[in-house]
Amino acid sequence: MNIRTMLVSDYEAVYALWMSCAGMGLNDLDDSKEGIARFLKRNPETCFVAENEKDIIGAILAGNDGRRGYIYHTAVHPKWRRQRVASQLITTVLNALKHIGIHKTALVIFTKNKDGNAFWENEGFSARNDLVYRNKALTELKRIDT
Repeated sequence: MNIRTMLVSDYEAVYALWMSCAGMGLNDLDDSKEGIARFLKRNPETCFVAENEKDIIGAILAGNDGRRGYIYHTAVHPKWRRQRVASQLITTVLNALKHIGIHKTALVIFTKNKDGNAFWENEGFSARNDLVYRNKALTELKRIDT
């Protein structure tokens, strides 16, 4: 397995990966090729793919606001789970965030995703019970179910 920086040219393979993973929170704008290209342009050093030969088997997006890092859309193809692909992607992204001066990172995960929550807990990410996550769409987003 090889981990490398994600490129815009990886989009179709990464999108297919996301679609193979039940419960991904995708939408038609942010997760379009244009949306991901914009994200990669802002975060060129903190988005990665895992490859087995030429197939993309895992991906992780991460960005920052100059103060905190944020992890999005961590995915591993179902055939490659429980082989430490996600753990290696997380180590890679955390090292990249540290390298650019970020000291703390966060992520959002659906409450109903029991396996995902157990995974993140095992990776050392604690749950915050003192916060309420809120958002407001500035543009109508259409959810893409996986």
